[in-house]
Amino acid sequence: MDRVATRITRTVGTMWCAVAFSALALVSLPAAIGTHDVVVIVAWVAQTFLQLVLLSVIMVGQRLEAARTEARDQETHDTVLAEHAETRAILLAVQAVLNDVHTHTRATAAQ
Repeated sequence: MDRVATRITRTVGTMWCAVAFSALALVSLPAAIGTHDVVVIVAWVAQTFLQLVLLSVIMVGQRLEAARTEARDQETHDTVLAEHAETRAILLAVQAVLNDVHTHTRATAAQ
């Protein structure tokens, strides 16, 4: 069941599906206009066209935003790891210098 839901979501969340929904919605447009009733025309726009088309467009937008967010997160992660490695190298260098100073101080004190 999860596979079916995932497949439907991936299919509906495409611009091709938005175009198909637009074409489907446009089939009933002449009938809505033919009524000459503003309420029917507004209902067609709101309930038929916008709901069908915007569903797919919003899903595409969300997918794109998620991909951008994931890319930013990966970039931040990589930067933090690089900075951590650099900080570690600096700390190791400082520790080596301190060890040399400590060794030199003990050698001087022993003389």
